[in-house]
Amino acid sequence: MPSTTPAAVIGTQTLSGLPDLAALVAKVKPSVVAINVEIASSDFFGNQYTSEAAGSGWILDSNGLIATNNHVIDGATSISVTFDDGSVTAATVVGADAVSDLAVLKVDKTGLPAVTVGDSSGLQVGQWVLAIGNAEGNGISATEGIVSRTGASITEDTGTTLYDLIQTSAAINPGNSGGPLVNLSGEVVGITSAKLVDTGVEGRGYAISTKTALPIIESLVQKGYVIRPYLGVIYETISQMDMWRYRLPVETGAFVTQVYSGTPAETAGLAPGDIIVNFNGKDIQTQDDLTQAIFQAQIGQSVSITYWHNNSEKTTQATLVQSPAPNTTS
Repeated sequence: MPSTTPAAVIGTQTLSGLPDLAALVAKVKPSVVAINVEIASSDFFGNQYTSEAAGSGWILDSNGLIATNNHVIDGATSISVTFDDGSVTAATVVGADAVSDLAVLKVDKTGLPAVTVGDSSGLQVGQWVLAIGNAEGNGISATEGIVSRTGASITEDTGTTLYDLIQTSAAINPGNSGGPLVNLSGEVVGITSAKLVDTGVEGRGYAISTKTALPIIESLVQKGYVIRPYLGVIYETISQMDMWRYRLPVETGAFVTQVYSGTPAETAGLAPGDIIVNFNGKDIQTQDDLTQAIFQAQIGQSVSITYWHNNSEKTTQATLVQSPAPNTTS
């Protein structure tokens, strides 16, 4: 005779099957939007044409602020937002940050159903999550999965590395970028990005955690850009071509290609062609190592920098300043 004892409960999931996600989707879906953009481009012969792209976003507050990924709206000449009720509204960019791949939009609407933001720092591997977004540009849909890993990092094609990512088995497809990853309470714990999905790898998607995203989003809303410590150099990871072309004395480090006038780097004596190998006590092997070391320092902090100039190893001091606003001359 079958047992009449109720199934054991783990959170909102029973051992007899998956949780019922219909109520969760109904709760969150009105706060998720489809984003469509037009981008002006030119072909090899200089002929101008307009292309279209799609992404996702979620409503930050009732007065029209919407969070998404920077790459969803990067280079857009026009942005439109489609809401759950089918209405379409033009949007403008409040602020965007390529480093974190986050952006905030504004629409001229009030009374919008803002989503609840949760604390991603409490996520555990194995917890159920739901990705909701404009997958393939075909309208808002939902996919379920679990948290596969927390604190993940992945390097984009541009060489920029994103940190504190949530890896999930929930399917994340083109068009999902900028949409929310939510827990079973309907709280946003991450911002999904199809850009970070490994090509040819199934069952592995990524989302920027709200722990990382929220301070950046707040800065974008308040200032339109993100304030970070600033050294004033452009640099890249040493390549084999660099080693051969410039006869470099070391094989790893951040190769300085430009130093902006009037910046801490210039004051410290850095010059194009120098190779930074240690920053504030942290060994530097790649451009990403230096980026993270700078961001982990403080504005106004004096830092030591060890670098190679020609064939001599030197050490200098630099006092970091606040990063300039975008589109300003350093």
